[in-house]
Amino acid sequence: QVQLVESGGGLVQPGGSLRLSCAASRIIFSIYAMGWYRQAPGKQRELVATITSGLTTNYADSVKGRFTISRDNAKNTVYLEMDSLKPDDTAVYYCNAQKPHNILYNYWGQGTQVTVSS
Repeated sequence: QVQLVESGGGLVQPGGSLRLSCAASRIIFSIYAMGWYRQAPGKQRELVATITSGLTTNYADSVKGRFTISRDNAKNTVYLEMDSLKPDDTAVYYCNAQKPHNILYNYWGQGTQVTVSS
């Protein structure tokens, strides 16, 4: 059974930083596109950032220049470095794994809460 386990969420003040991690198991991690999504209360889940197996990255406009996605294939882990956090970044953050060219192989983590508040 595929598992994606997020960690690193928490409470941070505006302007602060957090680093999220997502450890994957039981997939050939290196071939998967990995992504971070978030869902705030009362809102739809939205894309935050993605990174392909070839290290191509994509970011939502709202986080460009503040967030950085990266991956370590040796550790089967994807990261999301979040800087200059704003209250609007408050949400549950979910890790996603997508096998290229096959929508059947799409997996989600359980989510980690990020709260930006003074």
